[in-house]
Amino acid sequence: AGIGNPDRFKFARPHIPGLDYSFSGLKTSFLYTLRDNLKSDSDFIENNQADLAASLQKTIITILLDKLDKAVTATGVKTVAIGGGVSANSGVRAAIDNYCSQNGLTAFIPERAFTTDNAAMVAIAGHFKALRGDYCPLDATPFARVSI
Repeated sequence: AGIGNPDRFKFARPHIPGLDYSFSGLKTSFLYTLRDNLKSDSDFIENNQADLAASLQKTIITILLDKLDKAVTATGVKTVAIGGGVSANSGVRAAIDNYCSQNGLTAFIPERAFTTDNAAMVAIAGHFKALRGDYCPLDATPFARVSI
C-alpha cells in the first residue's frame, strides 16, 4: 500500500449507525472490483496490486477515523489508544497520530514490537495469570463477556 495510489480505486464505505462499524460492505465492494476488472484483464490484480492495496487501506482508515471522530465528539475523551494487529499498520498509525495532533488529543500508539494480534494478547494475559497461579476450575461455566 505504501507505494500505491490511494485515490485510484473507490470502494464502498458502509454507513453503520452509532459507533459500530462493519467492513462487510467494503469487502464486497473490493471483491466486485476485482471480479469486474478481471473479466477484461486477467492480469488486473498483478498490474494494480499496489494501487488496490493503497486504495483499500485509505478506505479502511477513512472508516476508522470517521468512527473515532464520532466517539471523541460523543465522549469528549482527550486520549486515544490503539492496539491489536491493526496498530502495526503504518497508515493507521500515521492517521491516528495526525488526527490526535490536529484535535489536541494524546495518542498512545504502541511500538511495533507490541502490535500483536488478539490471540497473542490473550496468550500473554494467560501466561501472567498462570505465573500468579490464577487458574479457572475445569468445571467453570464459560462466558463470552466479562466486566472489567
